[in-house]
Amino acid sequence: MPPSHDFKVLIVGGGLGGLMLAVLLERAGINYTIFERSVEVKPLGSALSLGANVFPVFAQLGLLDDFYSKAKPFAQTRAYRETDEKVRVRDYSPANEIAGYLPHIIARPDLYNILRKQIPPHKILLSKKVLSIHEREDGEEGRRGHVRITCSDKSIYEGDVLVGADGAYSAVRQGLYKKLAAMDLLPENDRTDEETGSTQQLPFSSICLVGQTSPQSHEKFKVLEETFSRFDITVGHDKPYSWVTFTTKRNTLCWMVIQHLDKVSFQDHDSFRNSEWGPEAAQAMCDQVKDFPLPSYPGLTIGDLMKETPKELISKVMLEEKLFETWYSGRVVLLGDACHKLHPAAGLGAVSAIHDAVALANVLYDLPSPTDCNDLTKAFEIYRQERYPIAKVSWDTSHKMSRVLGKTFVNLVIRFMINRMPDWIWIKALTRMYGYRPQVSFLPRSRDRGAVPPAPQLSLKSYENIAL
Repeated sequence: MPPSHDFKVLIVGGGLGGLMLAVLLERAGINYTIFERSVEVKPLGSALSLGANVFPVFAQLGLLDDFYSKAKPFAQTRAYRETDEKVRVRDYSPANEIAGYLPHIIARPDLYNILRKQIPPHKILLSKKVLSIHEREDGEEGRRGHVRITCSDKSIYEGDVLVGADGAYSAVRQGLYKKLAAMDLLPENDRTDEETGSTQQLPFSSICLVGQTSPQSHEKFKVLEETFSRFDITVGHDKPYSWVTFTTKRNTLCWMVIQHLDKVSFQDHDSFRNSEWGPEAAQAMCDQVKDFPLPSYPGLTIGDLMKETPKELISKVMLEEKLFETWYSGRVVLLGDACHKLHPAAGLGAVSAIHDAVALANVLYDLPSPTDCNDLTKAFEIYRQERYPIAKVSWDTSHKMSRVLGKTFVNLVIRFMINRMPDWIWIKALTRMYGYRPQVSFLPRSRDRGAVPPAPQLSLKSYENIAL
């Protein structure tokens, strides 16, 4: 018999990870509601890269054509020194044969809108900032074992499963960790200020300014006519900065400027922390970097792109990094930045959140008894067993890539080695990058197009494997 889906999932956080989970639960016939703390969800930031490691599930959902209509493929990245005309090209075209797809660049708002259109509007509640979480104990009024959230407007909601998809400074995680710390069940790696419920200060080594221009004419930017996205990276000559530009299908140019911090500049910026893609404190940094040249656009600077960018779409954020050990307890489970905050240098943040959503949807779909906490614990353990090792690789890769763009002697050595990387090592790296290509268990399987078989996926197997 098919598993029972007579239960409700509370998803805290309306970012890409929370939306993808909601889309999957909608297709699985599982009841859910998204709780977003913002009055209006604005998918800020610029754009992101997605490839063969998420396209199979997009194909299962019937969203791949919609994605292609909004995205541009890219087959290579170009790297420049600020004062050097020499271009170093990194070729991504082998990904097409290895995994069946070229990577694509899509504007973050476009991806957000593709996913949100799949969700009935009444299932997304705005202005719902979660203040506390509570799991009912035996004998308490109400249904046994259910989880409850209380929001800032004093509204209360109950469900069977609570998913914290609410970002790097997750309120769900803080509530969960506070409870576990009081029971002396929190690993040392996760013991921080969150034990007392206060905001945890995640480690960071750089800050970032991002934006996306309004649509531009092909006459002004001929590069927009190209079928492939132009993806360019520039490393500053005598300044602790690097900057990136890439083009999108919507005829915009996305840009990002990263400031690499030393011990002194770190202290200057430690007072500013914002885990969201928001516009706070952006103007001062805009003034500092506006004259940075764009080698691939002769005569233009970052400031020229800023002039074409709506002010409300320019964001300054801390590029924090943290891989948490504890992903679940009882009826509470974490997803995306709430359990692994990645540096964006490798472009794996959104990919990892989508992967989390796929694995979590699979184990929730296969639950034989969602009201039984033991079954939930086993399901969540399979979710973590599948995702944690891959998230750790993504975290390591992102951390190393962030060092590629830095300004220390170590960074210079790393860049020297990467620029001289043999082709066979690069092919091996691409194979590993796109090896994990998860699919959902409750929709018709999409045909894998890669020459290299996908990595095993624990959550794709039947529920009987939970006994492992």
